[in-house]
Formats: sequence, C-alpha cells, structure tokens
Amino acid sequence: MHEIDIDLVEMTLDVMKYAIQRITDTNPPLGTPKSEKELKSLVGETVTRKGIGGENAFRLFRDVLVKASVSIDHPRHLAFVPASPTRAAVMFDLVTSATSVHGAFWMEGAGCIFAENEAMRWLVSLTGLPEGAFGVFTSGGTEANLSAMVTARDDWRRHDASRANVRGIVVTSAGAHSSVKAMAKVIDADVVMIDTEGRLEGEMLADCLKRMPLEERKRVFAVVATAGTTNAGIIDDLSGIGKICKSKNVWFHVDAAYGGAALAVRSVRHLFNGIEMADSVTIDPHKWLFSPYDCGAVIYRQPELARRAHSQSGSYLDIFHDEGARGFNPSDYQIQLTRRVRGLPLWFSLALHGTDRYEKAISRGIELAQIAGKLITEARHTELVLPPNLSCVLFRRIGWRPEEYKAWTYMNHRVGFALVAPTQWRTNGEFETVARFCFINPDTTEKDIKAILATMA
Repeated sequence: MHEIDIDLVEMTLDVMKYAIQRITDTNPPLGTPKSEKELKSLVGETVTRKGIGGENAFRLFRDVLVKASVSIDHPRHLAFVPASPTRAAVMFDLVTSATSVHGAFWMEGAGCIFAENEAMRWLVSLTGLPEGAFGVFTSGGTEANLSAMVTARDDWRRHDASRANVRGIVVTSAGAHSSVKAMAKVIDADVVMIDTEGRLEGEMLADCLKRMPLEERKRVFAVVATAGTTNAGIIDDLSGIGKICKSKNVWFHVDAAYGGAALAVRSVRHLFNGIEMADSVTIDPHKWLFSPYDCGAVIYRQPELARRAHSQSGSYLDIFHDEGARGFNPSDYQIQLTRRVRGLPLWFSLALHGTDRYEKAISRGIELAQIAGKLITEARHTELVLPPNLSCVLFRRIGWRPEEYKAWTYMNHRVGFALVAPTQWRTNGEFETVARFCFINPDTTEKDIKAILATMA
C-alpha cells in the first residue's frame, strides 16, 4: 500500500486540483442529502477484496458523495452553528495531515505543539483569566465541556474524601447546550436545570441553590453558564454567576463554544464581563474562529488541576514524562490520549492574517445579524422574536404553522439555494416554532438575506 507508482502520482494531481478549486471557491454548491439506498445504487460496492482503484474511488467522491453532503461554508448556510474556515486554515489542514505528527506528547510533537500553544495563548488572553491560565485544543465543545467537568468533579472530591462515591450535581439553565446533559450522563452526574432559555441571572442561580434541600445542595460541584447560547446567542450574567460560585466555593464553567469568538471584538467585549472569574472556559475555533473541523478548546484557570485529573500512566507512557522528554503534553489536560495537532490550522491562519483581521471578520457576523433584524422588521410577512444577539436572529413568519417552517426549510435545501432550519422558542410560557439565522460566514451578503426572506412571502 505504501508503494509509489505513476497512477498514484497522477491521482494525487487530480486530488490537489480539486482541493485547490474547492479552497478558492467562495460560493460552493450547497449539497443535498440522498438516502442510503440512493447512494448505494449510485456508488455500488466500494470496499472490496481487490479495491476499486484510487481514480475510481475519487471520481465517486467528487461526483456523488460530496454532492450529497452539505458545504458548511456556503454563504446561505445559516442553520445550526455553521462554519467558515479561512482558505489558509483549510490549506494548512492538508499540511497538518500530511505532516503526520502525534500531538499528545511533547517528546513526539514539540514543534507543532509549540505552534498550537501560540494560538492558545491568544485565546487565553481574550478571556482575561489570570497569569498561569492555559488550555488545550480538543475535538469540539462536547469534549471540552466533558474534560472541564471531569476536572471540576475531581477537584471537588479531592477536597473532601467523603465525596468519593457521592453523585455530584451540575447546575445550568434550560438554554445550555445539549452537550451539558450528555456530558453529565457520561460522568454519571445529575443536572439541575434552571427554567429559562433567556439570560441566566445571578439571582436565578442564588434562588435555585437556596431552594435546594441541604443534602442536595452539598452535591453541587459545578455551575455551567453560557456565553452565547446556541439557540439565540444569549450571554448569561457571567459576573453575577461568578460571584455566587466564588462565595459557595463551586466550580464556575463558562461554555463559550459558539459565542467566545466575540471576545475578540472590542465593541461587544463588555458583554462577557465576568468570564475572567471562570475556573474553565470552552471555545470552539471551528465555529466562529474560522478553523476547519474538528477544533475545540478548553481553558483552565489552574491547569494543574486538569493535569491531576486527566494525566494517564502506564509503563509504555513513562518515557513521555521523563526529565529528558519534559514539555507540555496536551493529553494531560483533557480526556483524549491520541490526538492530532488540530490547533495548527488556527495558528497558521492567525499568523498569516493577524488578529485585527479576525476581529473584523467576527464583527461582520454581528453586523449581518443587525442587518437581518432590520430587514425582518421592515418586511410585512415577518417579525422578530428577539432582538439579535451576537450573530443569532430568531424571527417568525406571521401566520405560519410548524409544518410550514419545515416545508420551507426542505424546499430551499432541496433546490440547493439555502439551509435555514427552524427552532423552538418559548413565548408567554408556551413553545412556538420560529425561524433562525446564525451568521458566521463573512461572505454572506445583504442580498442573500433578502433572497431568503423572499422565499417566505
């Protein structure tokens, strides 16, 4: 399999030609899914005893498979939290893979880990956390939140041996990301949800803790606040929540997976006041910091606590902790052992473009949300549900039922025009189906927004 022949070289040229074309395409096809049965009929058997050949396999990928997958960087992909990696980051992701570096230990990946850490220092600086705070790149926000909560519970139990077998409690809001509940399942913890999808205020947290029975309150080891909810872009009362956590000696985690990028924007930085009080912070560069998938990050106020919770031991690993191999080992600070150096594309893009251009690109998402809010308000058939928050906009098509929102989504996606999905929002105590924009891509235009709104008329 490792032999090099002329067919492989020629196929490599075709692959690179496709990659260059895709990287430079600012308006790629949106892509629409097909059923498994349809795909099987189009591609047939691809994994066989003798192989189907690289040229044939690549042709199937280029002409069938990728066209049945959504381009996350399409300028009219405004559903969920899309992504828009810079061309520099995508290109360097190819270099990262080709370099084939194991990024778990300094002994094997010193140079590449050093570069990752340069990008991490910039992320840490955005949070305002004190000197000594640091973090590590993860596969995404779920792994980052999980790693933070493992660290939080480990620290909680180390402070009191009687808690060794106690099932802990995480307090968060109903607007928190779904990964918080998923993470709690993994570590076998309970979650107490404060009933608000809006801004979680410090007073709400204080009231929740006050109403808990004493034995239950003793089991609370962490509070998760959100800095940019996935559904609506809302930033919780980080300052008020942080003060309560400090007074109760409870771990304060801020999930800023989506919204944390806006820390780099001076005009909205004040909205995040209080994040500097956090014990840990999640930020996803593969969302609004223009990195390719998969690149999340978790930052710790005291990294030593994470190292104590996550560092693995084994005779085959001893050499990595030896004096002669001493350095920063990313595997010591999160749940993953084997890892790629996923922070390199972000580092290269930052080094190439500079942080000022990042601020400008992130600001564009906020600007687009404001433009959309204005257009929605001016249109006769639409109205805002909430004022735009960060780069998220919730709005309704006046008179529509839930099934009409879904039909609209599928119609626009089926013809390859746009992907905008509905969500739910609680209004006057009841949930209703509404439409939602999330702006990440700086290539999205006002014309795009107008055209999407026109399909609702």
